[in-house]
Amino acid sequence: MNYLFDEELEPLEESDDVQDAEELNEVIEDSSGILSSSYIPFKASIFPVLIFNKQLKIIYANESCEQMFTGFKNLPGKYFFDLFGKAFAIEDVRKIRDTILNGGNGFSWKGTAQLKTRDTVSVQIRVYIFPLEMDLSIPSDFVVMFDDFTEENKKLLRSVFLSLLEASKLKDNDTGKHIIRVNEYSKLISQELFKIGGEYFKRIDADFIDNIGFLAAMHDVGKIGTPDDILNKEGPLTDWEWAVMREHTKNGAFILSTYPNPMAKEIALSHHEKWNGSGYPFRLEGDMIPLAARIVTITDVYDALRMERSYKPALSHEVSIDKIFEGSGTHFDPKLVDVFKTVTGEFERIFDKYAD
Repeated sequence: MNYLFDEELEPLEESDDVQDAEELNEVIEDSSGILSSSYIPFKASIFPVLIFNKQLKIIYANESCEQMFTGFKNLPGKYFFDLFGKAFAIEDVRKIRDTILNGGNGFSWKGTAQLKTRDTVSVQIRVYIFPLEMDLSIPSDFVVMFDDFTEENKKLLRSVFLSLLEASKLKDNDTGKHIIRVNEYSKLISQELFKIGGEYFKRIDADFIDNIGFLAAMHDVGKIGTPDDILNKEGPLTDWEWAVMREHTKNGAFILSTYPNPMAKEIALSHHEKWNGSGYPFRLEGDMIPLAARIVTITDVYDALRMERSYKPALSHEVSIDKIFEGSGTHFDPKLVDVFKTVTGEFERIFDKYAD
């Protein structure tokens, strides 16, 4: 996997130090000289490795490291924190400097870093720093080894919450492929918002798209706490039954409160809020409603209109999109409806592809 960086993390301009470092790497690659034997073990390593000196200037980067960070050209000669500083917490930056300068923990440090740009999904990396030559009382060069555990962590986390989603399916006969479609619709709209950009949609980045493409499905997970006789009742609900049904938003927010991304809780809690403040559970209005929830509101309603329920027939694509258009500025964020209008054909394709 390659990771690119935005302009804020651009490397320093090339200098004479870069040329010196490149010459040093050539010496290493020729397997000649005293330094060669120290660097050779890292050359073919599957782990990205770089080496910096006491001043934290990079003097070597192996092939895996150069491939991983393709946004940086000629890593040797650059200063470590000029390139990677923003990937670490401020306290960790201090600890690393103290470790290198003062020798804490045997001149060694381990921790995590997060690499993030607008265009790429965040990457979580374990970082290990230790002396190149362990037998020196005051080492001059240090190895930095990176281990990407993004996918491992994501799979573990999401598997737990997918189990909750499967449990909710046992309670609600309407879920079926509805949740898959809502994920796809929500991801589609978010991708369009990413293309538009601007101040209004500045929160939309690769992470937002990746997360909503998974978390939109969780919008009704709170129904796991709704009584079966209400959830599966044929015909309209009484006022009291509606009051109980509406609690699924709060129940869902409680269930998803342990998910590390607040988007999960926001979607569960607010996907029934309306732009004009007439929704539930808190009658939020306008921009007070989280953006992810405003997106899921449109995608959830569209799919519900298309589905046959015990109390209504399935509506056609044309009728369903007209109802979304009619709700612009009252039920739905008008700016999002404008985007929805540009992708209605894709909505129909998704519905047909994942039909129940």
